[in-house]
Amino acid sequence: MQNSSSVTVFTLDGLNETASHKYIFFGFTLLAYLLICLFNLTLIITVIIEKTLHEPMYIFLCNLCVNGLYGTAGLHPKLLADFLSDSHVISYAGCLIQTHVIYNSLMCEFTILTLMAYDRYVAICKPLQYHSIMTSLTISKFLLLCWILPSCESTIAIFLTIRLPLCGSQIDKLYCDNWSIVKMSCVDTTINNIYGYILILIHVSQALFIVYSYIHIVRACVKSSEEMTKFMQTCLPHLISLIGFTISTVFDVMYSRYGSRNIPQDLHNFLAVEFLVIPPLLNPLIYGLKLSQIHRRIMRVFSRKVDILK
Repeated sequence: MQNSSSVTVFTLDGLNETASHKYIFFGFTLLAYLLICLFNLTLIITVIIEKTLHEPMYIFLCNLCVNGLYGTAGLHPKLLADFLSDSHVISYAGCLIQTHVIYNSLMCEFTILTLMAYDRYVAICKPLQYHSIMTSLTISKFLLLCWILPSCESTIAIFLTIRLPLCGSQIDKLYCDNWSIVKMSCVDTTINNIYGYILILIHVSQALFIVYSYIHIVRACVKSSEEMTKFMQTCLPHLISLIGFTISTVFDVMYSRYGSRNIPQDLHNFLAVEFLVIPPLLNPLIYGLKLSQIHRRIMRVFSRKVDILK
């Protein structure tokens, strides 16, 4: 049996069955990461340089893309290195850092999506009060909330995990996560479990708020075709992002806690990483194609680059 003083590295067992095709997996993972960086950076730069997009909805969208880059940076570089290595290990400190980044990104994403839902609720249900409610000061407070609160949540989870003595060093995933470390504890983990349920309650409450806001948005939109068009243009991308991210996160949480060990390793790996791959890849595409203002500005930016090259 190992105790906490002897556990200096963890072994990531998620890649054990991919050795024979590691270069193929490396190629697809690298391509996905490069596309995530390209799509999100394009949208971020477009929002920053186009002053007409300096509005609450686009500012929140820009932060959503920044968070997507932040979360994937916690997974892809280490994963790419592991594909090319025969030993898939990570230090104890590195594991905690990776856990913090991934959990922080996950909770930050949910918070940003909640703020975007509130923004759409005010814009559609209270249009005359929109600019008095969504002031620069309010937006600044919201942005501080969406970055500081998740960081505090994940930091507390890390400190609760550090205190646990461990009786193992095998993690059956592609990356470190808090639950995988807690499961190796030699002592009672009731405090960690209670805190986990508190976090779930907080973010389920956010989900309920989003549902509540969209009930009012839909009621307001069905009254006029103009409002329905506005809903399809600005709210539909948000709903698609929310549904995709929620499904991905629920799959990961439920599988980590209750998943069967009998399913194929490749499916296990997909369920473990989809919330760090699919939403960051699709979000900028969905918004870039659906929001006409974003789409026009992106095309304008690229046309400027072409003109400069000429």
